[in-house]
Amino acid sequence: MLIREKYLSQIRDFYNETSLIKIIYGLRRSGKSVILTQIIDEIKAKGIKDEQIIYINFESLDYSFIKNAKDLNDYIKSLVKNKKIYYVFLDEIQKIDDFEKGINSLRITNQFSIFITGSNSKMTFLELSTDLSGRYVSFRVLPLSFKEVVELTNTPKEEYKKLLLDIFEWGTLPQRFSFNNERAKLNYISDVYDSILLKDVVERLNIKDITSFNKILQYVLETEGKEFSVTNVLKYLKQEHHEIANDTLYNYLEALCSTFIMNKVYRYDIQGKSVLKTLNKYYASDLGVKKIKTNNKELNYSIALENIVYNDLISKGYEVFIGKTKKGEVDFVATKNKDLKYIQVCYTLSSDETIKREFGAYDSINDSYEKYVISIDEENYSRNGIKHINVFDFLMNENF
Repeated sequence: MLIREKYLSQIRDFYNETSLIKIIYGLRRSGKSVILTQIIDEIKAKGIKDEQIIYINFESLDYSFIKNAKDLNDYIKSLVKNKKIYYVFLDEIQKIDDFEKGINSLRITNQFSIFITGSNSKMTFLELSTDLSGRYVSFRVLPLSFKEVVELTNTPKEEYKKLLLDIFEWGTLPQRFSFNNERAKLNYISDVYDSILLKDVVERLNIKDITSFNKILQYVLETEGKEFSVTNVLKYLKQEHHEIANDTLYNYLEALCSTFIMNKVYRYDIQGKSVLKTLNKYYASDLGVKKIKTNNKELNYSIALENIVYNDLISKGYEVFIGKTKKGEVDFVATKNKDLKYIQVCYTLSSDETIKREFGAYDSINDSYEKYVISIDEENYSRNGIKHINVFDFLMNENF
């Protein structure tokens, strides 16, 4: 089992914290339950006894009797036998009605260190009720990073490119690496998506027109990395005989993001130093969904690499925007604390024209923040203060 140190190192300082709920959220099957298991292993190694550990997976019928906040509160407290700290792990808790009230009731006793996971935006500050306002820390878990896949598969450096192309096609959901043949991988990815569709989109978000929802997802995936236009998607749906209202489209797009299938990336006006809410882009949380939800037979390597770099940046703690300049755009503006980096991504700098285009994206930017071009090329093309980085050096460097 791959130890997901990237996330454990962020959560570890809160293991014994009883005043804050630890929220671990992200795409289904991205590894949240495994992280809970690894936390349990670590606290056991520090001497915590089994009887102080309470683990509940709400997808199990064994706990179907817990339906609301009071059921949750009463059941957890019934397991307490002494005044020691109890460590409570609640997996996929969004299934419980008003779970925030139940968790807060446990929290105020100062006897429980509580960890919860969820697979939709109910787990983020955007939707949590005031019962937990200011009383939690949250950690988003993504599918495996390239570096984690290298560690999991013991891939040597000379095979990094082969591994990257495999990820372009199949994504990095952890369990998919258990399957060796294409049919098994395809079935697994399809099952994960169907689970998201049924449990998060249909049941929770009450979206019934699944055909139109899938058509919108297909459009977003097939135009990934391009500026998103509502007019264009409505026109596309009309051609596909799936006309919907504007409000419905926005609801479906929000559903794609709130279930973490896609990430919406806003534009940042580099000259005006402000975030713009129009002409945003979308990137997939896992590239495997393209395998089952698009008709494209050939991969666009540059867009796939762009997607992987975006996911890697947010996994490293950056907030990421599309950079708008006077003459065009920069692929990414990445900010963390007071740090800001500009990043251009290109699969390969294969011609003078490509080099001119990628490095020329910075011509109208006069500030002193670091500027990068990331590609698969091993030759160093750095120039005019702009750093060229081989993509594998970037992906394998946790301290970028």
